[in-house]
Amino acid sequence: MLVAGVDSSTQGTKIVVRRADTGEPVRAAQAPHPDGTEIDPRHWWEALLGACGDGMLEGVAAIGVAAQQHGMVALDADGAVVRPALLWNDTRSAGAARDLVAELGGPQAWARAVGSVPVASLTVTKLRWLAEHEPANAARVERVLLPHDWLTWRLTGGGGAEALTDRGDASGTGYYSPADGAYRPDLLRAAFGRDLAVPRVAAPSESAGPVRAAGLPAIGTVSVGTGDNMAAALGLGAGPGDVVVSLGTSGTAFAVAEEPTFDASGLVTGFADATGRFLPLVCTLNAARVIDAGARMLGVDLAEFGRLALEAPPGAGGLTLLPYLDGERTPNLPDAAGRLDGLTRANLTPPAIARAFVEGMLCGLADAVDALTAQGVPVRRVLLIGGAARSAAVRAVAPQVLGRPVVVPEPGEYVADGAARQAAWALAGTPEPPEWGGTAAAEVYEADPVPGVRERYAEVRAGLTGAA
Repeated sequence: MLVAGVDSSTQGTKIVVRRADTGEPVRAAQAPHPDGTEIDPRHWWEALLGACGDGMLEGVAAIGVAAQQHGMVALDADGAVVRPALLWNDTRSAGAARDLVAELGGPQAWARAVGSVPVASLTVTKLRWLAEHEPANAARVERVLLPHDWLTWRLTGGGGAEALTDRGDASGTGYYSPADGAYRPDLLRAAFGRDLAVPRVAAPSESAGPVRAAGLPAIGTVSVGTGDNMAAALGLGAGPGDVVVSLGTSGTAFAVAEEPTFDASGLVTGFADATGRFLPLVCTLNAARVIDAGARMLGVDLAEFGRLALEAPPGAGGLTLLPYLDGERTPNLPDAAGRLDGLTRANLTPPAIARAFVEGMLCGLADAVDALTAQGVPVRRVLLIGGAARSAAVRAVAPQVLGRPVVVPEPGEYVADGAARQAAWALAGTPEPPEWGGTAAAEVYEADPVPGVRERYAEVRAGLTGAA
């Protein structure tokens, strides 16, 4: 029996088909999305249909959707999209976020209420922006969904079909409390000015019904779906004590935890996961593109950049990169710039520069892991994934900077895999998701921490932020 998982990300749609019992891969496909920080959701639907062509879903008994978190899909009374969806990376609502934090009484009040302090990425801030800046559109809105909610709703027929979400994706809206397992309609109303319909939060293994959308084969089970980070944790088989460090365009560190977090500093967003547990997460803006920028500056490809980095000694001869090349989200410094500190004639060499770029990127993520442990999240092992995790230099340096053994799973489509695993779970109706092997084929990298690297990084960061 086969199951399918859909990853609808910012860049495109990916679909994997796997065997329901073992997770063995069968086939995969993908289709691109337009660039931008807002998008008509029909592009997601068209990409999904395109990726499903050529018999992709033949023999599939269940399908699940995971998608980018936070995006605001505003619908009218007839279920039509009112305006292009505002995505997680659209920052126009930064002022709305500041206003909402102040109106509720500060960061601590928000952390207690929903486990997270609003920033521009969260849906609640986008609703405030819509109400203030597009009142005509806001007047038409009757329901708000997230990207995965909307796609799942379309798969099950749209129109009069019930709209569902899961607690993982709902926890990224800013108007759902993971600790209480309930929406906060008062916060939604405070943001938008009136009540809106929201999708029902279904159980992790619940079925949303069969596929009823035209142009797709008859599939008996559509799982409830989830957000991309929650699906990645499920696809990796991460459990309590695991911290996943993802080195994509942006960087994330998230952990599966048994208890919710309430971080008033705003460093840790207190998400729920896709299994009934919690998924505290820290997001940075600068990860793999730091390595890309360093290679471009030195005029070499990524393989040569990694070789150069490994030529230099740990600590890069005193050279330290603060990697805020596109501003930064954690800490919240959207207008910051990076800096290369400690330049001398001795260390102004391609190997030292390459090493500083690798260490600087990893120091930013080590700070993210520290923010999780500061909230009482246990760290048993670190799973390193994402495009930059393919670099031999990153793999070698990561345990030195993170101070822990690093597990690098086989490259995969972890988000789509997690959506497929959830589909298999809904199909089986068991108390726990099926065991698919998780990180059994992973490689483990170990090294002693290098004294001074993170200390020098902290000094440079303090020079910019005013705090160590």
